[in-house]
Amino acid sequence: MEMEKQTSKATTAPKTSKSRKKKSVRQVSQGCAYIQATFNNTIVTFTDLNGNTLAWSSAGHCGFKGPKKSTPYAAGIVVKDAVERSKETGLKELNVFVCGVGSGRDSAVRALNANGLTILSIKDTTPLPHNGCRPPKPRRI
Repeated sequence: MEMEKQTSKATTAPKTSKSRKKKSVRQVSQGCAYIQATFNNTIVTFTDLNGNTLAWSSAGHCGFKGPKKSTPYAAGIVVKDAVERSKETGLKELNVFVCGVGSGRDSAVRALNANGLTILSIKDTTPLPHNGCRPPKPRRI
């Protein structure tokens, strides 16, 4: 029995163009905006009322690096980018949920209003400890 050697070059077959259905964009006039403003980044997500994501953007996604990601200027650019991505869905009115203690939280909410969206309500969902963790035992020197 003789074994045939396989060539290392793979033959490439011509690609056939498959006709794909274009994803239909659902029209949503009212939704929610979730702003997560941490010390390191700002993330904005637009959803419909069921929680399905329509568009999102973050400071790192917009090209900011390092400490510039958590600035109020970056938060405004992030909101502008997310609004442009959600234009095709027809989003007009928002309930805003702000989470985190970063410096971009106020400017992100202001940027939502400046980009032509109507804000129905603003809710702060930042987690607060009721009594916190157990403190460490005192040092013995």
